[in-house]
Amino acid sequence: MVSGPGGQDPARVPPPMDPDSPREWCAVAAAWLVRGRPENALEAARQAVERDPAGSGADWGYRLASLAFERLGRDAEAVAAAEEAVRLAPGSWAARLRLGAALRRVPGRWRESWAQASRAVRYAPEEPDPHALIGDLALLRGEHRRAENAYRNALRHLDDHLGARINLGLTFLRWGRPRGHHDPAWPVDPRETGRTRRAMEMWSRQVRVLLAASLAAVVTVAFGLGMAAEARIGGGAIPAVVLAITLRQAHQIRLWPYVPGMLARDPWLGVSVLIALIAVAAYVAVIATLPRTAPLLIFGPVDGVWAALAALVLLNGAVVIVLRVLVEAWRGRPVRALAEFTAVHEDRTARRDIDVTLWLVAGRAWSALVVVAGMTLVLDEPEWAFAAPAVPLVLGWAHERGGLAPCLRQVLDTDRWLGAALALLVAASLALGAAAAVPALGLPGVMGDWSRQAGAGMLAALVAVFAARSAWAWWRGAPGPWRASLIMGESGDSRPPGDVRPPVGVSEEVRRTFTHAREVVLAYADPIGPRVLAIGSVSSVGPDGELRLIAGDDAWEAAERDPRVAVFVADPLDRRFWVEMRGIAVGDTEAAVLRVAPKHVVVGEYPGRHQSRPRSG
Repeated sequence: MVSGPGGQDPARVPPPMDPDSPREWCAVAAAWLVRGRPENALEAARQAVERDPAGSGADWGYRLASLAFERLGRDAEAVAAAEEAVRLAPGSWAARLRLGAALRRVPGRWRESWAQASRAVRYAPEEPDPHALIGDLALLRGEHRRAENAYRNALRHLDDHLGARINLGLTFLRWGRPRGHHDPAWPVDPRETGRTRRAMEMWSRQVRVLLAASLAAVVTVAFGLGMAAEARIGGGAIPAVVLAITLRQAHQIRLWPYVPGMLARDPWLGVSVLIALIAVAAYVAVIATLPRTAPLLIFGPVDGVWAALAALVLLNGAVVIVLRVLVEAWRGRPVRALAEFTAVHEDRTARRDIDVTLWLVAGRAWSALVVVAGMTLVLDEPEWAFAAPAVPLVLGWAHERGGLAPCLRQVLDTDRWLGAALALLVAASLALGAAAAVPALGLPGVMGDWSRQAGAGMLAALVAVFAARSAWAWWRGAPGPWRASLIMGESGDSRPPGDVRPPVGVSEEVRRTFTHAREVVLAYADPIGPRVLAIGSVSSVGPDGELRLIAGDDAWEAAERDPRVAVFVADPLDRRFWVEMRGIAVGDTEAAVLRVAPKHVVVGEYPGRHQSRPRSG
């Protein structure tokens, strides 16, 4: 067992010095959360709440309990505890943030989570965590521009915010959730939309496989056995089977009103359904125009169209897979994303996203080399291959701009398949470049042929490496070399999250000053500038320092425009000192008071024979 200073175990948290102090129990709970022990944190938070359910800092105990429940996977209880924290301290940005974070995990409550996160930003725009939560919620909906702006705001206030840094990189990659078909703002369980998606995917897959297998059999019977009429009759019965499959899968769909939105949010689901419909139409046309003899493209345009339709039915699945791989590789700005990931490369999530992003870069480079090799072959112009050596230069540029120097070796040690893929890319590009240089240097043409064949072989080997890496990931249940393996970052560093920060403490001296003050001044932001307003009095001071002010309509309207206010009072006895409380004002219509939750308290002496002496309240 590793011991810390004084022989203490660093994994343990000492009990509170005062067992009757709720704040000390909350501090213990926060320490357990930092150590990754939510069970212990929950017990300590319960001790705090039980000792003073509505007293000083009670909302802190409920916030800590909420986060502990969340980390234990008990989302409903996490929301309930966070709602109690908001009830006790409606002006606390930390309570709003905690409730927004808890609601984010509950299906169908995205809009409520967004509302709470927006309030947290409004209450504490200087804090990074509310901006980060806004970014997370926007990213989950695929609103990449809004998420990018939110993460930049978070990093402006805290440059090393782990979650914001990683997720900002995901916005550059135009990342989407694996369940991209589901809009978190929909008031339906994502499991229900998932069933609808699976039904559409199953329908598309079954129809396309059935049509391809049926057409292969029809072609074999018609052209191999010379029984075109019988083949046409047998093939003509397949659309009835397609209709039966369609009716069966349609019966599985319970959320028809959401289907158009799902197709719009998940382009590949829409492509899959569209390709199946096109395949059905192409199959019917192929069977209706089935020739008696095997067609050749040179026979004429009619035979050429028939062969193209038949190829569409037979090969659409492979074409869609290749198209998807290429589109996913060329989507987003991976070098910009790498620069964000490598800034926090010590984090495991960041290293995983670096690995996946490098595979996307490799996919781009491979497709560029394939185009170069294809143009060289089709046009019979070896000069096209002079562009191939640019690939290592681009990879070097990505290494420099992406900040990979501190972590590339560690990433390659973890994923040796990636190292092999990058080596093959460089070797293939050099081989193709050498093939282009052979005629220019007057060397024997056979050397150019060898170089060209070697480059093509390396490109094919890279496909095999990718397939092997994918199969290994599937077999081991590990992250694969594809975009779906990218994951969002969480604020999992040693810094305690903002939603469990302790509330501001208010001394007895300050509490008495507000309680007995006869002159109270409220400062707030007016559309034309700062303004101060004399208000009636402080109705009461809560155990946690919350002020309840009796104020006029002007103050209520000001709090609705901007809840950030400051309250000034003077020492009611001999006016030796003044108190300034900056906080968040929230109107309580039932009690007809403004509730001001403290964010910062300053106490100072009036100028005179003594200098001004501000001190914490």
